[in-house]
Order: sequence, then structure tokens, then C-alpha cells
Amino acid sequence: MENDVDRDGMTAVPGVKDYEGPAGGWGALRAVALAIRQQMGASTDALALLRVNQPDGFDCPGCAWPDPKKTSSFEFCENGAKAVAWEATAKRVDPDFFARHSATELLAWSDYQLEDAGRLTHPLRYDAETDHFVPIDWGEVFARIGTGLQALTDPDQAEFYTSGRASNEAAFLYQLLARAFGTNNFPDCSNMCHEATSVGLPHSIGVGKGTVTLEDFDHADAIFCVGHNPGTNHPRMLTTLSDAAKRGVPIVVANPMRERGLERFKSPQHMSEMLTPHATELASAYHQVRVGGDGAMLKGMMKALLEADHHDLEAGGSGLLDRHFIAGHTVGFDALRTDIEATGWDEIVTRSGLARAAIESMAETYWQAERVILCYGMGITQHSHGTSNVQQIANLLLLRGNIGKRGAGICPLRGHSNVQGDRTVGITEIPGEDMLARLDARFGITSPRAHGRAAVESLKAMRDGRAKALIALGGNLAVAMPDPEVSFAAFRKLDLSVNILTKFNRTCLLLARETIVLPCLGRTEIDEQETGVQYVTVEDSMSMVHASRGRLKPAAPDLRSEPAIIAGIAKAALPHVAIDWDWLVADYDRIRDAIEAVFPDFRDFNARIRRKGGFRLTVGASNRVWNTPDAKAHFLIHPLSGATGAAGELLLTTVRSHDQYNTTVYGLNDRYRGVTGRRDVIFAHREDLAARGLRHGDRVDIDAGAGRVLNGFTVIEHAIARGSLAAYFPEANGLVALEAHDALSGTPSYKSVRVTIRAAVAA
Repeated sequence: MENDVDRDGMTAVPGVKDYEGPAGGWGALRAVALAIRQQMGASTDALALLRVNQPDGFDCPGCAWPDPKKTSSFEFCENGAKAVAWEATAKRVDPDFFARHSATELLAWSDYQLEDAGRLTHPLRYDAETDHFVPIDWGEVFARIGTGLQALTDPDQAEFYTSGRASNEAAFLYQLLARAFGTNNFPDCSNMCHEATSVGLPHSIGVGKGTVTLEDFDHADAIFCVGHNPGTNHPRMLTTLSDAAKRGVPIVVANPMRERGLERFKSPQHMSEMLTPHATELASAYHQVRVGGDGAMLKGMMKALLEADHHDLEAGGSGLLDRHFIAGHTVGFDALRTDIEATGWDEIVTRSGLARAAIESMAETYWQAERVILCYGMGITQHSHGTSNVQQIANLLLLRGNIGKRGAGICPLRGHSNVQGDRTVGITEIPGEDMLARLDARFGITSPRAHGRAAVESLKAMRDGRAKALIALGGNLAVAMPDPEVSFAAFRKLDLSVNILTKFNRTCLLLARETIVLPCLGRTEIDEQETGVQYVTVEDSMSMVHASRGRLKPAAPDLRSEPAIIAGIAKAALPHVAIDWDWLVADYDRIRDAIEAVFPDFRDFNARIRRKGGFRLTVGASNRVWNTPDAKAHFLIHPLSGATGAAGELLLTTVRSHDQYNTTVYGLNDRYRGVTGRRDVIFAHREDLAARGLRHGDRVDIDAGAGRVLNGFTVIEHAIARGSLAAYFPEANGLVALEAHDALSGTPSYKSVRVTIRAAVAA
């Protein structure tokens, strides 16, 4: 690490310096070039980037931001390019690699080193006698998995995890396998990110998805960005925000940290902009809400709106609320108004960390705009009050009829590229009767009706010995979960652990009685089945379904597609179930026909998916059709949230670095926050440090109580709200208790952890 010069008189900290540039810009192009050179070398496969997010190409394996209708030849972002290079890498972890490195040795590697080693090439099983993973042929490995599943005394002893990178076709077959086996245990990555959306919005507006389209951003009069960081987590959104800013649309940000991707942007795909010294200013107002204080802020905005509405009426105006919409489309307004009026400004200010004037300013921007889009991310959902946060956002939008009209709506920002699609085609632990009845009729099975387990419940079942087997379709589940001390031990108690992956990761090394790793094709690669080359489909954050067709030669000849692997497991585990799995996998059109039979919204699936750009699934609330029991949108009441904290306590949020996508760490840099070559840092406000006798660059211990302590982190002064801290995910997961989650959705509270910090104890 380099020793950087002092800044503002502070002690220089190795690997830490200010970043002055915009999001995007030449730094993004240099990072793309470096990622391609490190992973793909001089391979012509780098030309695969020209096929990302194209109608006849493949969907980016990164974020779920939608593709514009008029896609350019370079419709990808820096992190998308890193994701493609990471998957299309020239590096391999083959049998010789595993002969050289024991499981014990690999366990000491970092998560970055494990995945950076390269692509898996052969099916593997762990051999306890040699402490090595050894190759195994597909026939034998399926037989072992089948034997392990059949040995369970109850189908509910099995857990079927799904990563949001799985295609609709793979996810549909996977849920069919699990339900034919006899369980609805579907822990998935949505449980850890946007489950509060999936649970909260149906009660508010009748659907657990966003209501906007990408085109709505062209017609919005104001855009609110709350609890998300597009520069790192969905960078293609920056182009949309930049276009809006150039039109003069106010972009109001509420986020604990100052994030460059919400401040200014220079598009690497527009050379005329790159050649100027200027960048597009994004945020018209930036409010640093305290970690966990969003719910209080939203209540404050509603309180300011109701007060201004009252004054307008008294002055002879027509008011600021959309009373026609409220009367015709909603219920619960009077109760909401009573609750808001009873909420005091002092408590709102204390819990939000924002001045009353700041909240009133946000509210004024909101009511002055005819059409408002509110975007939010996991800074809203990953709290013990995540579901109430989501429903408070819906309340705010409903007050002025900002759902169900062009240029307005609610926009939850999903992470994984198909996390929303997986849910749509049946990956859920709480399935509806209508869906199960259609599934049973189509396949001649009897699906279980009892609700299954989500991620936190599944981990508890593994910990307690109630779950004996885990099949994981992608992901790095153990590392993603909170409380690694509990999580890792739970994985090691399993009788059977199967991971279907493109790359080896730490979850593979938490050894069960039988541990198996199955290598699969990546989305960038050619998928050829009996009837020819196949394509898959995905659903983006805005309910658009489109095709994805890989173009690269598979990383190894022994790789199989996710649908083919699922079919192999199903045949071995369910020999007496009369489903022709091979026939389905031979032509993915047949899987799509089955999806259409079970989910009517996919009508004419194979015809519509062949149209350029795909099609949008029905979102009732987008058309002011409320699929609630009384066919109305609901104002819902919640107590004021946001912890005030005991004396000396701070609230810590976990964040991703710019060289990271969920648990996948592409490198050790976080360019926009000025961190290079390290991840052992914690971001803090200068005054919070001074109050504890600490300074920029000090080594500290972070204590969340109950023995959850991170030792020896370096504290960095940062533009973050008072009373707030931030540290990287997953390194800081050890501070999050397994029991710390939203009671309504089960979403872990990664974004609001009560901690104290103190000078590190000398080693």
C-alpha cells in the first residue's frame, strides 16, 4: 500500500486518499481495460462485451437495470464489464488445481483469491481421506446426490437455495424439482435484499414489484433516490439520471454517505462528453439521513405535506393532495393523517438526523412536481423495519396519486439480474394455491401446500439439525448470510451440500458429510442441447422479460447448463415421478410453454420473447388496478422507526465497494471512496471520532455486543451522517446477529447494527 500525502492536516493512511473525479469517466474505462487484461488477456473473447444487453446477445450477469429500447453497441457499464470478464476469464480451476491445493489450504484463502483462481471445469466431490476435492463423472455425481436426497426422512429436511443469476427456465425447473420432491423450502437471495418489497408492497398496492418503466423517467418532474448507490450497484442507471438532470429535473438524494455516483457523472459511452472537462451534476439536493432514519424522514415529508396542504386550503387553494385519487383508489387515509399529525417534529428530527427545514425542503420539491418517481435500494429494506419503510414510501406516493400514471411511480432497485424473474416463475416459500393447482395439473404431481422456509429460517433449521441437505443454484450463501460463526457451523452440520457454480467459493469449503460442486455454463457461453443452441430469459427490475443468448465457447467441454444439471438431479432423486426431464431440457421452448401453462401472464411466451426487446409482464398497479382483497390501494400505519441509540452507540451499515458485486469481490479497490488495496476499513464522521478520542487512521475494534467484535479495522474520516458508520459487506457480517431481522419479511438487518468503537487493543 502506498503512503498517501496528508489531507487537511490528517495523518496519511496507506491506501486511502481523496477521489476528486466524477463517476464513470476515464477511470471507468481504465478499470474496464484492466479487468479485461487481468481476466481475459489477449483473448478475442473480449469482443463479447459488444454483445452485452443486445437483442441478439446476452444479458449482463450483473445488475437488473433495464435495457433502453434503442441500445447502443456498448450498452454496458464498468461493473457489467467486470462481471463479464470475471465469468469469461481465461483462468481455470481444473483437477490439477485441486490436486495441488488441499481444502484446508484453500480455506485460508480470501474470498477474492478463491474466485479469482478461475472457472470450474469438472464436477467435484470432497474426499475426506486426502482432504482434496477430486473429479467425478456426471453419472456418478447425480447418483450420489439422488441417494443423499432419498435418504432424508422428510422432504422438509432439504433446502433449495436460488441465486438471482439463474434464468427463468432454470428457476422454473428448480422449483418443479423441489415441489415434486415435496418441499417449499426456497431460501433465495431476495430474502436477503428486497424481501421487504415483496412482502410490503402487495399489502399497499397489490403487487410486490415496482410500477415504473424506463420510459417513465423521460416524463418525470422529480426523481427521489433513497438508500441506494447507483455508481457501484447499478451503474447503467447513471445514464438515465444524467439525462433527467440535463432536462432540469430535480434529483433529490437521501443517503447516509456522500456517494460520487449520486453527485456527478461523465458517461464513458459518450466521447463528446469524455473530451470535455465537465461532468453532469446529478443531485439537486443531497440529504445525509442518519443510518436507519429513513422511516422517520418519510414520515416527516408526509407531515410537511399535510401541513402545507392545510395552509393551502385555508388560503383558498385546492390543496396539495390528490383527493380525487385518494377517494377513488385508496382506503386508510384518515387513519394515516391522524397518525402523522400525532407524530412530533422533535422525534422525527432526532431519529432521522435531518433538520426540519431539510425535510420540509424535500417535501416541497415533492409537492411541486406533478409526476414523481421514488427509487430505493437496500438502504431502505435491510433493517428490522424494512417492510414499514417500503410501505411508508408507498404512502407518500399515494398521497399525490404518484402511482399508476406516466412519469411517476415506485422503483425498487433489484440487484441480481434475474432475482425478480426467479420469484415470478415460482421461487417462493409462500406459493399461492392457484399457482400450485396449475403446476400440479400440468405435471401430474401433488405439490406441498405448507409454507416453506426462507433464508434465515433455513439457516436456523441447518443450525438446529432440522435441515440435512442443501442444493444451491449459484451464489455464495454462507458468506452472504449474517453471523458467520453461526452460519459456517450450520453448513458443516449438513449431510449433503451441493453447489452449482461457475466459480469455486467459500461455501464449497464448509464441508458436509457429502460435499459436491457442479460446474455450470455462464450466461456468456453457448448453451447447446439436443435440438440445437438455446437461449434463456430474464426479467429486469421493471418487469421486462427478454432473451439472453450466450456467444462464447464454454470454459470447458464438461460443463452443463443449469437446466441440464437440475434435470440430472431430478432424474436421480425422483425416479418414480413421471416428468420427462430430458424432453424439457432438449428444447427450452418446452420449458417456456410450461411456464406459460402455470403462469398465465406469460401468454404467448415463445412468440413474444422472440420480438426485439421482449415484453413487459402485467403490473396491475401501473394501471391503477389494485390486486388487494378490496381492490383498493392501502395507506398503512407504522410507528416511528430509526434507533436513537444508547449513550456512545453508533449505527453501522454494511456497504459494497466499487470492485464488488454482492459477495463477489473483483478487486481490492473502492475508487469512488478513495480506498485502494484494502477492505479492512470503517467509515466515520469526524465529530463522532473526536467524541471518542479517535482520529483518522486509528486502528479500532468494533463491538456489536454478545461477543460479536471486529478487531483491528482502520477508521477513515468520511462524509457520512453523524451517528453513522459504514463497513464492507461481507467482512462486517460478523456484527449482524442471525436474530436481527425484519419480523415481517425476514430480511437481515445488515443496514442498521448498533455498535460501539474503541481504540484497538494492541496485539
